Amino acid sequence: MSSSTAMVKFAKCEGFMQTLRERVDGHFTSQQISKRDIPAMYLKTLVILSWFAASYVGLVFFASTWPVALFLSVSLGVSMAAIGFNIQHDGGHGAYSDSRLVNHLMAFTLDMLGGSSFIWKRTHNVIHHSYTNVTGVDGDIDLGFLGRLSPHQPRYWFHRFQHFYLWFLYGFITIKWQFRDDFQALFTGRIHGTDVPRPNALELTQLIVGKLLFLTLAFGVPLCFHAWYYVALWFFVASFAQGVLLSIVFQLAHCVQEATFPMPDDASHRIENAWAVHQVETTVDFARTSRIVNWLTGGLNYQIEHHLFPQICHVHYPAIAGIVERTSAEFGVHYYAHQTLWQAVRSHYTWLRQMGRPDHSVAAATAAAAWRDRIFDVHHDVCAVPCDRPGLSPSQNVRDARSADHLRSQSGTHAHDAARVGRFCGWWATGRNIGVSHLPGES
Repeated sequence: MSSSTAMVKFAKCEGFMQTLRERVDGHFTSQQISKRDIPAMYLKTLVILSWFAASYVGLVFFASTWPVALFLSVSLGVSMAAIGFNIQHDGGHGAYSDSRLVNHLMAFTLDMLGGSSFIWKRTHNVIHHSYTNVTGVDGDIDLGFLGRLSPHQPRYWFHRFQHFYLWFLYGFITIKWQFRDDFQALFTGRIHGTDVPRPNALELTQLIVGKLLFLTLAFGVPLCFHAWYYVALWFFVASFAQGVLLSIVFQLAHCVQEATFPMPDDASHRIENAWAVHQVETTVDFARTSRIVNWLTGGLNYQIEHHLFPQICHVHYPAIAGIVERTSAEFGVHYYAHQTLWQAVRSHYTWLRQMGRPDHSVAAATAAAAWRDRIFDVHHDVCAVPCDRPGLSPSQNVRDARSADHLRSQSGTHAHDAARVGRFCGWWATGRNIGVSHLPGES
């Protein structure tokens, strides 16, 4: 771990997360169900791997026309994304099974797809899940000079067009992982400015075997039956489809108007909020009522629940989301969820546009966030009292305990009202030349 991450600390606030754990554990106890080793997850794994195998075999051995090859290439790319979202992701977090061996085997599916489960666990599990949206630490929001995802990152003149061109560049993310990032981390011991520990002999062997398996499947076998330019073309199409899907699902959860991008204090290196509060407020759920989105993304549309409970199998996220949302309201923590996939996409588009504007500053973003907080507090009738305020119990931090249920039942109406107020405030702020054109609360 780099010295920068070692220095970053969070405020102490045990009440919120402790209450969440007790309530979520109580749910599993009362329902007499296991957090892992879910039969439905094993069946889902079989379906996804069969989908991947059918797409691969069809593309390599049976595709004889361009339309069929295109369809199977896209299908292959989407199935690989589904493996990453569902099988590898749960395995890498130890959420697939109580058996370490089973988790390890499921995580190894990433190596089969050209990534490295060893490096992923370090950069994703340790860094991203600990320091979500912290600029300079969380590599998942660092696109280098190509894009600006955080108000704390430098802006270049061409970023004013990033809300157009980044959608295309998202398609190259898997190729970047496969052929650059993993090798960079292996040879330099660093990735995105974060130290990555050197692999031991077993881990290095697994990494090499995984890369060789990937190269064999991606190029070795197809080159036995097709010209190199056909192999390169359909590999690119499949990788591009996979990259776009993987990137957008991540961006819709963290790089949107409603998510925050806090920075540690310069003197104390401490984040203002406790870790659990930080996770909720830097993350946004989306399309929670869509069975298709939930199935394909491995529950990553319930990103808040995943960040708080990464070692619980994703099939349980819909059941515990209500617990997390109600508890967040009770403690005055801002929990936000886009009702549809389109709302989330629109929010990400607007955020990219904001970040590319020359008049967008950190101060403006902070002011806009403050307006958002006031709007949501007024409409939800919840006192947003910090959960570590001395002398107050969790129940005292809420004016009316019934407001949590009211918030959940009326969230759609209130979000719409808040957006209307946000648009007026943004118009007013722009007219006053303070650099705010769209508020984080607007979607």
